[in-house]
Amino acid sequence: SMNHTRVMEFVLLGLTNSRHLEIILFLFLVIAYFLILLGNITVVSITLVNHFLQTPMYYFLRNFAFLEITFTSTFIPSTLYSLLTERKIISLPGCFLQMLLFFYLGTCTFFHVATMSFDRYVAICRPLHYTTIMNNRFCLQLVLACWAVSFLLMFPPTIMIVRLPFCGPNVMNHFYCDTSLLLQLSCTDTGFIEGLMLIILIIIIPGTLIVTAVSYGCIIVTILHIPSSTGRKKAFSTCSAHLMVVMIFYSTSIYRYIRPAQRGGQDSDKVLSFFFSVVTQMFNPYIYSLRNNQVKQALKESMLKAFSSSLR
Repeated sequence: SMNHTRVMEFVLLGLTNSRHLEIILFLFLVIAYFLILLGNITVVSITLVNHFLQTPMYYFLRNFAFLEITFTSTFIPSTLYSLLTERKIISLPGCFLQMLLFFYLGTCTFFHVATMSFDRYVAICRPLHYTTIMNNRFCLQLVLACWAVSFLLMFPPTIMIVRLPFCGPNVMNHFYCDTSLLLQLSCTDTGFIEGLMLIILIIIIPGTLIVTAVSYGCIIVTILHIPSSTGRKKAFSTCSAHLMVVMIFYSTSIYRYIRPAQRGGQDSDKVLSFFFSVVTQMFNPYIYSLRNNQVKQALKESMLKAFSSSLR
């Protein structure tokens, strides 16, 4: 009954309208993506080949690194292409696929952060029971649960969005296909889907934040009881770096997705999205893994082996 032309593509306005800023952003994103890939591929490789890194903590870090590679790859290459060519068009199927992968993998990230914080809680607060609780089977179950629950949460609303009619306008003030903006562009009532998405996001973001906050809270209390001042300082140094990343990641995500959506999209939304989807991902492998003394030692040994092999 609606005499409208079906939208077949969307226009993503990107991060800025200034060509000079686009060039700067392109260079920054190239460097950021390189660091993300380099850091996370290093974590995956070194934790696979080194015998001393075959522990639950590095098992979770390896999965987290793989997740970060796939998550950032859903939008950074296409953003780089649009910045380089000034082509800001994305097809309807491409937009839906990017939306599904971005929010599915993003949801996995929240659950993995909570899982890693729980692992650290058991290791620090219940060290005598660590190997019993965090056995291989339980670790595998936790990782599979992260992927499965994320899929079960994000797949139903994604299917509902895919089935919506889009009749125009087709312009999104963003650098990737964002769910809230897609719902605004639909030419039908989306109140039920918006309510469902809000409930799901409350389960995902504040829900995993509670687990993470409680875990780190217990860790801090345990650290305060360490008799050695050197031990306390070392533990706080590692813990504070983790907490800084977690605070930036969660605060930007909550403000971006839990508050009521702004019609048409705001420039501040793009900045917030850029922080939690690029900036935090860039530092994660270096803060969570590559600062660790065991990882540093494993990297040195691997580089020495590679160097000695090349001399033969």
